[in-house]
Amino acid sequence: MTASLLLMAVLVIVPFTLASARHVIVHSGRPGWLSRRLSARARTGELGLGATATEELHAFLNANKRVQIEQRQARLTLRDDDHAGAPPRTGIDLDGGTALIPPRR
Repeated sequence: MTASLLLMAVLVIVPFTLASARHVIVHSGRPGWLSRRLSARARTGELGLGATATEELHAFLNANKRVQIEQRQARLTLRDDDHAGAPPRTGIDLDGGTALIPPRR
């Protein structure tokens, strides 16, 4: 029991605390050199370590969260092409100032 609590503290609470401290430093701007360095790393678009650890704890306690995480990972691997199917039924030409609207059937 003690080992599982210690493991939870190391894997969840510590990264969450570090992520909270990073958030405070980036938004306060002090110290400047650390704020610039941490904000430069924040633009990757991925979840931070604290958010990932919190989601994993949530997934451990709730199986539906695990499904949500797996669906998000599958969605990231799929292509999203607008032009891959049939030709578009509507079109807006901003340069020419025209809009194509198909007749109603």
